[in-house]
Amino acid sequence: MSTLRVDEVVKEYPLRAAGLGRGGGTLRAVAGVSFEVAEGTTFGLVGESGCGKSTLSRIVLGLDAPTAGRVEACGQDPATLGRAALKAWRRDVQIVAQDPAGALPARMRVGRIVEEPWRVHRLTPKGGRAARAAELLAQVGLPRRHAEAFPHELSGGQRQRVVIARALALEPRLVVCDEPVSALDVSVQAQVLELLRGLQAERGLTYLFISHDLGVVKHMADEVGVMYRGAMVERGPAAEVYARPRHPYTRELLDAIPSIRQAGRRRGSGGADAAAAGHAAAAAAPAAVAAPARGGRPAPDAAPAGAPVLDAAAVVAQAPAAVERGCPYRARCPLAVERCAAEAPLPREVQPGRWSACHRAEEVR
Repeated sequence: MSTLRVDEVVKEYPLRAAGLGRGGGTLRAVAGVSFEVAEGTTFGLVGESGCGKSTLSRIVLGLDAPTAGRVEACGQDPATLGRAALKAWRRDVQIVAQDPAGALPARMRVGRIVEEPWRVHRLTPKGGRAARAAELLAQVGLPRRHAEAFPHELSGGQRQRVVIARALALEPRLVVCDEPVSALDVSVQAQVLELLRGLQAERGLTYLFISHDLGVVKHMADEVGVMYRGAMVERGPAAEVYARPRHPYTRELLDAIPSIRQAGRRRGSGGADAAAAGHAAAAAAPAAVAAPARGGRPAPDAAPAGAPVLDAAAVVAQAPAAVERGCPYRARCPLAVERCAAEAPLPREVQPGRWSACHRAEEVR
């Protein structure tokens, strides 16, 4: 049984020509993406920044409607739901966002933050919310005393645990994890990932796990989809994709993962300082999040807490400017031939359960 089904989803944005009030063409941020996520499993969505991962997550969360195609999450298509039905549907679909600091209301105590979904959805008697919030905090590894703390009094890893507790308050079936550990120190990432895995085993959760870090996704995912410039270029069981990719872009990404030996050489040449600076920069670059309504509370029909706000300018800058002829990866591809410039490869099943959008998938090593 599939908790999430994405069927030929396309998302296009109109472009405005610079300095003119007229149309400037169309930006295709997501180009015909399809996949399914079985109940209780994790589907990892990987790719470079700007490839369309977060745009796709917004469509899955019902924060944006597809230009074409369809999403069915927990049995319903959010794009077809009215306001009341959409609010009810969001009890089943929640998000764990990238930046825990930005996702939590600064002026609310942690316990109140965890209680907020029950207030919004009018669940759990008011007198019992504090006790239930304390129980949830304990389940994510936070002492009950943290219920009285403010977010700024917690570490990054502790704040992300609060975000997870809030997402679980409504007992969802599907959780979209959008770069959930990228803003955390490496030492804390493993703890949060193990927490997510443990909660999945206990609650039967289904995860759509989005990341640019293939090492993290390898640890989490049962199946993997690789996106490049809005399209899914490879999809299959995680172990098989990592062992033998069937698209040159996947091979390029895997080759970029540093080995232990490579890491040792970099440390010997001052690479450790550069790596530390990189982690610090990642932690210091929070994603934009939906601002709460007055008083620190989301609107009654608010989207899942911490949902990222689309930055159209960033999308335009990073995504392909137009639908192009041929394979979009051909300029970087070591296997490119004349056919790649003339004909865009369509996803095809190259072996049972393995899909690749490459004319020469069988030749990838």
